[in-house]
Amino acid sequence: MTPKITVLLPVYNCELYIKTAVESILNQTFTDFEFLIIDDASTDTTVAILKKIVDPRIQLIQKSVNSGYTQSLNYGLQIAKGQYIARMDGDDISYPERFAKQVAYLDAHTEVVVCGTNHKIVGNVKLITLPLSNEAIKIGLLWGNRIPHSSAMIRKKILEDYGIQYDTATEPAEDYHMWIQLLAFGKLYNLPEVLLEYRVYNNQVSRKRAEEQKKSDIAAKFRMFQYLHIAWNPVEREFLERQFGKTELVSFQDLKIFKGIQKKLAIANSTLGFFESNLFNQYLIDLEVDVLRKCFLKQKRYSLLIYFEYLLAKYKWKAQLPFRQELKLGLKSLMLWKTQRFKPKTNPAMTTKH
Repeated sequence: MTPKITVLLPVYNCELYIKTAVESILNQTFTDFEFLIIDDASTDTTVAILKKIVDPRIQLIQKSVNSGYTQSLNYGLQIAKGQYIARMDGDDISYPERFAKQVAYLDAHTEVVVCGTNHKIVGNVKLITLPLSNEAIKIGLLWGNRIPHSSAMIRKKILEDYGIQYDTATEPAEDYHMWIQLLAFGKLYNLPEVLLEYRVYNNQVSRKRAEEQKKSDIAAKFRMFQYLHIAWNPVEREFLERQFGKTELVSFQDLKIFKGIQKKLAIANSTLGFFESNLFNQYLIDLEVDVLRKCFLKQKRYSLLIYFEYLLAKYKWKAQLPFRQELKLGLKSLMLWKTQRFKPKTNPAMTTKH
């Protein structure tokens, strides 16, 4: 009998938390699922722990060679039998009602291709709130990933019909790219309930991995803009790469480039209507504020020249900071000017004897 859900759990060296993660799946109130656990040649006791957990729904697949997280995901998609793919990670915790609520929503909303949930961080009482509707998620994806991977439930037929799988070249942001790709085939949604606890580590990510994450995030944002069919020239693309890379290097000369980009985006969306107009207009405003903040409020030293440049940008290009940030810039510029103006001069002829 074909299961309603295939739970896809890739693991690698998860001995500390794997038992809790697996039990949170086995304790779901919705029980019609197969549970694919794909071990990527772990070198700790992960497999030994898994072999002690007895449940007929579990299929433990052991890879002889470590080939990567995304490769495990794609293999799982190939052999999955369920109508829905429920993702899970080896160190997170799914709440008992998670599957029941996601299945009910997907069954009732056939236009939705991915259903995530709100979540919280393990050991932290603060809730992580995410955009819920498809239109809000689309705008959110212009800033970053808005569906937690281990909370996602995906409609498998869409993956099969269009030959979609995870792109190994986009790891470790393969889920971010997957959601962007799936926007072409249906809607995305996040349930408002907290149905997952996500584990965050304090250990520092390697420099190489952090750089890979940064490049993949930048590529994802450009991929979102492909829905607007915009051709970027080299200067615009270079600016956007810096902006998406969260660099603080924005010069006054960059503002003219940005205003051209902003105009292109506004015209393209007005023509194609891919993003909801009010939300997209707000995105363009927020993007402008971020650029202005980097240009004028991240200075090591302030001067009246910086403030005059801001006023020029404000009246020439209609680029404006929120009132409080504008006031902050004016005060910092004026205070430094006064400090320099009234700073006492030292007489080199006057020395102190010891």
